[in-house]
Amino acid sequence: MLSRIAESMFWIGRYVERAEDTARILDVQTQVILEESSAEAEATCRTLLSIMGVEEMPERADLSLVLTQLAYDPGSPVSIASALGAARESARRARETLSVPMWEAINTTYRAIPSGHFRSMRPPAIFQWVRERAALVNGTADATMTRDEGWHFLMLGRCIERADMTSRLVATASVTPGTGAPWTNTLRACGAYEAFLRTYKGLETERGAAEFLLLDRLFPRSVVFSLNRAEQCVDNLEASGLRAGFQNDAQRLLGRTRAELEYRSLSDVMADLPTEMERLQRTCALATEAVARRYFAGAEALTWQGVLQ
Repeated sequence: MLSRIAESMFWIGRYVERAEDTARILDVQTQVILEESSAEAEATCRTLLSIMGVEEMPERADLSLVLTQLAYDPGSPVSIASALGAARESARRARETLSVPMWEAINTTYRAIPSGHFRSMRPPAIFQWVRERAALVNGTADATMTRDEGWHFLMLGRCIERADMTSRLVATASVTPGTGAPWTNTLRACGAYEAFLRTYKGLETERGAAEFLLLDRLFPRSVVFSLNRAEQCVDNLEASGLRAGFQNDAQRLLGRTRAELEYRSLSDVMADLPTEMERLQRTCALATEAVARRYFAGAEALTWQGVLQ
């Protein structure tokens, strides 16, 4: 596969996932901000902007600014609008390899931005719309793409981004004041609440929620599940038949991080959850760079424009 096409497929997966998960994070946090006092709301807004990678902090942070920076502004590198625009540009570069339904799903989603329809929507409707459009794009890809190298690059990008964004969701919950409710909201944002209750027999604890989102091997949005699937994608792309070790740096990074999470004591991880999540985000950035070096000839890895990567 041409490195240009491979790179485009990888970033389609990442950008669509980034848009969806940013919408999930904002859906949770806007409700939290609206229920807080003005001083607490500003602190939450600043924390959210920092976790999402906004480097220059404004003098005054409020919900309106958060929505502009993280949702509506196409010029903000961490916004939903920016991610959808970048996904469409990547799809345009790989147009000849995409099915017609997949191109139409991505292009129609993007057209809501220049038309003004995207900015006219307000929370929580805008977040639901983004999640539905991302589900349409992903579902169309699942139904119309052959499981060749293009598919593996798409899934690799999606899984690395999902691990990164789940870690950001966990980080926001860990620094949100109070107990119980932040984790309930985070589980709901991941679509994990019902699955979590069934797994833990209705017993809801902070430790249990963190364990489920980080370590559950069966839930598709957990960090371990995402890292494991990303490893499988790289393994399928390599197909080298090596009998010992790994020549691929991305494979080593993803495998080592997954193993550390699975084999370390959960108490150790919970002791300083924000720092652990920041380490995970750095691993995702390094894995992206390793993928770019190995597969995307002459390309520099695109990254989050934030302090964490």
